[in-house]
Amino acid sequence: MANLNKDNIIDAVAQKTGQSKKATEEMVDTLLDFITESIRKGEKVTFTGFGSFSVNERKGRKGINPRTGESIDIPAVKVPKFKAGMSLKQAVK
Repeated sequence: MANLNKDNIIDAVAQKTGQSKKATEEMVDTLLDFITESIRKGEKVTFTGFGSFSVNERKGRKGINPRTGESIDIPAVKVPKFKAGMSLKQAVK
């Protein structure tokens, strides 16, 4: 099973669409920047059937340092979330 990275995806999309790699890279970068900026603002980005990107908040909590056994406070954080859409879920089955 091969792992895809951004360069592989750009190459495949450029080949499939007949666009140059540079133009395709600009489009991919623009799309990723748009998604990143939108979820940073707290907006949800949805591709119907594929899935949606959003932000979840994890509450702060108490934890234990595994080296010392000392109790520590873990601060609240915002984390990106992707939820697969029905079409993507069915395609993976």
